[in-house]
Amino acid sequence: MKSEELPFVREMFDRIAPHYDFLNRLLSLRRDVQWRRALAEALSLPPDARLLDVACGTGDVALEILGRLDSRAVVVGADFALQMLHSARPKVLDDHGRPRVHLTAGDAFALPFRKNSFDAVTIAFGIRNIQDKVTVLGRFLEVLKPGGQVAVLELATPEAGLLRRAYLSYFNRLLPLLGRFFSRHAFAYSYLPASVAQFPPAAVFARLMRTAGFEQVRYRQLTLGIAVLFIGRKPPQSSL
Repeated sequence: MKSEELPFVREMFDRIAPHYDFLNRLLSLRRDVQWRRALAEALSLPPDARLLDVACGTGDVALEILGRLDSRAVVVGADFALQMLHSARPKVLDDHGRPRVHLTAGDAFALPFRKNSFDAVTIAFGIRNIQDKVTVLGRFLEVLKPGGQVAVLELATPEAGLLRRAYLSYFNRLLPLLGRFFSRHAFAYSYLPASVAQFPPAAVFARLMRTAGFEQVRYRQLTLGIAVLFIGRKPPQSSL
């Protein structure tokens, strides 16, 4: 099933959606807030940018970026887990009940947008759940305007030393217990460390981005390598 997102991932995120924000803050010791801020700060966008956040979850990344743009900006959040979108909806409404972020159900392999539509595409903590990463990165390339940016934020494993051992002990033992206790989902927070362990090293994922067609690819390790932020650009003269 390399050409579509796995159904059990959708079911898993639907079930943990009501507890997702709370557990993100708890299990990361609120570092997830700083990681999203780093993603937003890394983008170079016009004030009236059009931005797509894929696997938007409860809308935190979209809202972080929207706060840096003006009223002409258009920010779209897409996710294939409907309960995540349901949790995001009240968060994205303004004081008059109007959506500040436009939410849509969408699969990363079949994004319902025209080519060359967005100044930036972002995805945070989502691409590790996708097997065929190059194909999905190619979908991002298609909907980006020439010269547009992609930003990928993902969890990682510190490379060596005491931090790695301490991190793995927490991530593989304590985190699943805490996640299972608060979410009542026996599988989700055991799947999390397994999916992070399978995510390719940063240099390898950067090469996948180049293979998909992105240029000026760079990455930055956050919190001593617990997360990694990747940035790339669609070539200005791209024919896609």
